[in-house]
Amino acid sequence: MSDPVPATAAVPVLTSGVVAFQGNPGSYGEIAALNAVPGMAETRGYPTFHEVARAVETGEAEYGVLPVENSLMGAIHQSIDLLSETDLHVVGEVVVRVSHCLMALPGVDLGDIRRVASQQPALDQCTDLIRKHGWQPVAAHDTAGSAKNLAQSGERDLAAIASERAAQLYGLNILQRNIEDEPFNYTRFMILARHEPAPSDAPHKTSLVFAVRHTPGFLVETLNELRGLNLSRIESRPRRDRAWSYLMYVDIEGDARDPKVAQALAGVLRKASYAKIIGSYPSAQGTVN
Repeated sequence: MSDPVPATAAVPVLTSGVVAFQGNPGSYGEIAALNAVPGMAETRGYPTFHEVARAVETGEAEYGVLPVENSLMGAIHQSIDLLSETDLHVVGEVVVRVSHCLMALPGVDLGDIRRVASQQPALDQCTDLIRKHGWQPVAAHDTAGSAKNLAQSGERDLAAIASERAAQLYGLNILQRNIEDEPFNYTRFMILARHEPAPSDAPHKTSLVFAVRHTPGFLVETLNELRGLNLSRIESRPRRDRAWSYLMYVDIEGDARDPKVAQALAGVLRKASYAKIIGSYPSAQGTVN
């Protein structure tokens, strides 16, 4: 079995346990899980993000990885909503380089292909190649699943878009590598656990969600509590329990134990009608190759 696609990770040192991910072996979620605890844990795939979280909540898995944003496609809202609903803690993050490959059954050439299957975001990220050849895109549940289904179906006019690892796992031939339209393609995964992360001197991020009263200027007042801090991300999400009301999702560069960050968070908690700190955790560092 080949090494997983390079990734950077930041997580407390672990010694055992299952890491849950969404998708099939060979998916980018599995690659994130493999890199979350290098060489120390078993990975296990689940059909949905909710089942990943459920596996961690019940103890079936010690950790889980959920994708929260892609550098090209933006936020992955289903994961963000789930993070605000679960009682799990974010204990680290993994950033995976998304490098798509075009793969087919052994002996199949480019000229034999009429259709190409993958998860919809992957198809969207490879539109130049698909349009160039006039292939029919076929949406699948996940990237590795499309490779697995191709290997099982034996269809010789069909190709799949997935990771190099997926091609190796399912015995497919890689016709082209790095087929994504834009090379700056990374997905950030959060690592979930039932416990809070152990104290660490590594650079941290703190993620929180909050809602405020629907009063003119009150959102600005609440955000002003975070002045002086570097907000690496801010986004609004519709609340599921109240129409036309929104949650603000914020990533802060800094550790919640730091007095300046702690004071700012306390100010937000005082003003917000609802607030939850999703986690304060070591941030992924270094350059992904």
